[in-house]
Amino acid sequence: MEVIYEDNHIIIVSKTSSEIVQGDKTGDTPLSETVKQYLKEKYHKPGNVFVGVVHRLDRPVSGLVVFAKTSKALARLNEMFKNGDVHKTYWAVVKNCPREPEATLEHYLVRNEKQNKSYAYDREKPGAKKAILHYRLIGRSENYYLLEVDLKTGRHHQIRCQLAKIGCPIKGDLKYGFPRSNPDGSISLHARRVSFVHPVSKELIDVEAPLPDGNLWHGFQ
Repeated sequence: MEVIYEDNHIIIVSKTSSEIVQGDKTGDTPLSETVKQYLKEKYHKPGNVFVGVVHRLDRPVSGLVVFAKTSKALARLNEMFKNGDVHKTYWAVVKNCPREPEATLEHYLVRNEKQNKSYAYDREKPGAKKAILHYRLIGRSENYYLLEVDLKTGRHHQIRCQLAKIGCPIKGDLKYGFPRSNPDGSISLHARRVSFVHPVSKELIDVEAPLPDGNLWHGFQ
């Protein structure tokens, strides 16, 4: 875990692709607990440490995760995420070049709980939620293309599902149609940047996560 930003109310960390943000049935230690332990040791705090989970990243995704250190920040950040006041930018590695180098995608996503998967449709369906993102092509290598994605809505598996819908599944994402998994079980989707007005100090917070290790992310022109 790498701490990217911290003040009295907020801590932003860069997670690896193997970590879960919150506890699940695997029983693996979630990132929220790792952050608690870090704060407990850093500030020599006896007893419980408050860490509020504001949003999540899918387990195989790397990059920035924002946590609240106070209940005041948690309530305000929850509201900001809900209202779209937190700007999130992702980088995605795909095998196929999208037809347009830059475009806004609008789909209607239906979530299948049993499969833990979302399906994208061009028209509204019962139970569907509107999903909007903007992507642009920012790099290419011998075998892959690098897309920068600005998320306008926060739906289940939204980027994975919408890019697959236009024929550009993310590298390693078997669930959404990529033919092979990545050796480490990750998918090549990285929460690269987050920016928002601080809920307490009202300053602009704008931070970037370092790229994952390996040649893949560093080989784009």
